[in-house]
Amino acid sequence: MIQPVFSMIVFTIVFGKLARINSDGVPYAIFSYTALVPWTYFSGALTGASGSLLGASGMMTKVYFPRLVIPIAPVMSKLVDFGIAFVILLLMMVYFGFMPSIQIIYLPLLILLMMITASGMGMWLTAMAVQYRDINYAMSFFVQLLMYVAPVVYPASNIPESFRLIYGCFPMVGVIEGFRSILLQTNPIPWDLIGVGSVVALIFFISGAFYFRRMEKYFADIA
Repeated sequence: MIQPVFSMIVFTIVFGKLARINSDGVPYAIFSYTALVPWTYFSGALTGASGSLLGASGMMTKVYFPRLVIPIAPVMSKLVDFGIAFVILLLMMVYFGFMPSIQIIYLPLLILLMMITASGMGMWLTAMAVQYRDINYAMSFFVQLLMYVAPVVYPASNIPESFRLIYGCFPMVGVIEGFRSILLQTNPIPWDLIGVGSVVALIFFISGAFYFRRMEKYFADIA
């Protein structure tokens, strides 16, 4: 709860008040917080998944269970934090006078896309971390870089139309813009970004699962 709220305050002061970044006509505080709710979940799940194998090394030598559970566990557990942050978002919507429309029925699809993206990238990173231990040390920088790639502090409308679909290849772009569209009615639902992002997320998920299974023979080396 504290992380997205604190980030929202900092972003509102720096990017909303000082830099005066376009917020699609809505108050910058709720504009940024609506993006921070899915982004905080994604970054937390991705960071947790990337180091999950090394953290579970002791358990793997004592009990047999499907190893694929390990990187998936942080993705599921972070839903609790997501739920708490989402409740705060609903309270902010009431405060700023935003009422959810019938389009809120599409929100579970965005949440599923968010989870598939975190799972797919998490499986890749945690399997790679077995051979390349420095990945865990670079994760904070990597996640910070991804945050500025995603439209967290700025709207996707700032991206030139010719680069829009390329930009949407990062699945969290469609998720974040979808959250804003559904909850704040800033723009029509960006189905083009969501569609491209869904394809990429599925590729990440399927290839990540295959790569993870392929690397399982090296997992005994971390025990």
